[in-house]
Amino acid sequence: MPIVAQSTETTDWVSRFADEVIAESERRAPGAKTSLATAPVIVVASGLSPSGPIHLGNLREVMTPHLVADEIRRRGHEVRHLISWDDYDRYRKVPAGVAGVDDSWAEHIGKPLTSVPAPKGSPHPNWAEHFKAAMVASLAEMGVEFDGISQTEQYTSGVYREQILHAMKHRQDIDAILAQYRTKKAPAKKSQKPVDEAELEAAEGSGAAAEDDGSSGSAGYFPYKPYCGNCEKDLTTVTSYDDDSTELTYACTACGFGETVRLDEFNRGKLVWKVDWPMRWAYEGVVFEPSGVDHSSPGSSFQVGGQIVGIFGGKQPIGPMYAFVGISGMAKMSSSKGGVPTPADALQIMEPQLLRWLYARRRPNQSFKIAFDQEIQRLYDEWDRLDAKVADGSALPADVAAHARAVRTAAGELPRTPRPLPYRTLASVADITAGHEDQALRILSELDPANPLGALEEARPRYDKAEAWINTHVPADQRTVVREEPDAELLKSLDEQGRASLRLLLDGLADHWSLDGLTHLVYGVPKVQAGFSADATPKELPPEIKTAQRSFFALLYHLLVGRDTGPRLPTLLLAVGQERVRTLLGE
Repeated sequence: MPIVAQSTETTDWVSRFADEVIAESERRAPGAKTSLATAPVIVVASGLSPSGPIHLGNLREVMTPHLVADEIRRRGHEVRHLISWDDYDRYRKVPAGVAGVDDSWAEHIGKPLTSVPAPKGSPHPNWAEHFKAAMVASLAEMGVEFDGISQTEQYTSGVYREQILHAMKHRQDIDAILAQYRTKKAPAKKSQKPVDEAELEAAEGSGAAAEDDGSSGSAGYFPYKPYCGNCEKDLTTVTSYDDDSTELTYACTACGFGETVRLDEFNRGKLVWKVDWPMRWAYEGVVFEPSGVDHSSPGSSFQVGGQIVGIFGGKQPIGPMYAFVGISGMAKMSSSKGGVPTPADALQIMEPQLLRWLYARRRPNQSFKIAFDQEIQRLYDEWDRLDAKVADGSALPADVAAHARAVRTAAGELPRTPRPLPYRTLASVADITAGHEDQALRILSELDPANPLGALEEARPRYDKAEAWINTHVPADQRTVVREEPDAELLKSLDEQGRASLRLLLDGLADHWSLDGLTHLVYGVPKVQAGFSADATPKELPPEIKTAQRSFFALLYHLLVGRDTGPRLPTLLLAVGQERVRTLLGE
């Protein structure tokens, strides 16, 4: 089976796959490559089922070939990235967020996705178009160039008629291949244990991998399934077929309807999944397509397809199996829609460069998590450090490559934030100011007095992403609310050391009113109180200084926001403002 080797080296995995795809394309068209101008178009593919929200696990199905196609394109080759919208698949189940709310959706199970009404309030004509539209918008924001193919359009317009007739003519050959695997039990999968119910849904994939393969019935094996002419469902059984006339008779087990049609002019049905996929490989000339774990186990779609594709005169694509994409912080998601977060959900709280980087920096066979909790702040810190290393030339080659694939495509650089201030700082400011943009600009302009922010637009869209994260993923009881009045009781209970620490801070406020200055000041107060210089490094200090710093920070948080913790103190002080800080600290 032609699977691309998955090295454990630290070199750039995208370049290695691009090398193999170009070489494979040339092998398939020997003598065609005399120059780039006459080389064959290289086809890479993804398949997505708009059966519900297309989630971040599905995005790996797109990003893996996108990154490889983009690298091939950068090298001057012509490449097509096909996204096959499996919108002619059956509606299998009512997704989370709809199930239990509106039981009427269950009556559509078995119909093509494009025959199911769109969710209430949607501007789109059907279920498939509704969920497809959100993904298309997200891919545009991420700079993903592709050619979309609707399988509903392909099947109902008769594009695949010759392939369908060919499959029916060779149904015994197809059945013989499938029969090799029907009695085999796949080995137990090594579990990448999902941490919650939503992540389990992501691990399941679309459900196509487990679909009926058209197993032999009393009338024999048929790799084609009509949709019923009465109820539109695929709960049909082919009872006879004549190769010469192409007359096919079927009966519907759902409504009892039956009819005889001529398959050489009938366009209301499709090949079963394990035959449909390899047929498309041959029809489109796909050279590279990854597959998820649900399609890659022994006897599953990818393996079986590698044998069936020959019946259609094609070859199986090369491509890696891609691993699970997990989610960090699902429990804190405020949305009540249920299910797994989508690329649109991620792009609401992170810039497209960061999301691209998460997929580019890990080989497809490596699992990783996308953060919706506090971890997003650490990820942004890591990204900003990489950005700085790339700028000064100190980043490792593989990291430089991943960074380059995140910030630009062959078509050009993605739009970026002019002044990319730290995400955690922006989130703190958005939290404290609660939507007041004038206050946010005041605070952000004071972060660096030598180079003040002139307008909030300079910090966008990163500021908007951080604000969205605060508003949608931080529980209300963890939001920051600054005290209206001083805590007189706490101030009165302070001992001499506590009062002295506040005095040192207040005396230094005016001279240290910047992000760096206040950082130096708040960390320096406990050092000075212990008899050390405010500039003393951790190596020069005894361990108890850290304890003193924690106690001092807790005191400030209690006096300012009434809690043990909160946003970084320098940011919080800037946000509260000098005059109010002095009032709340008892001056």
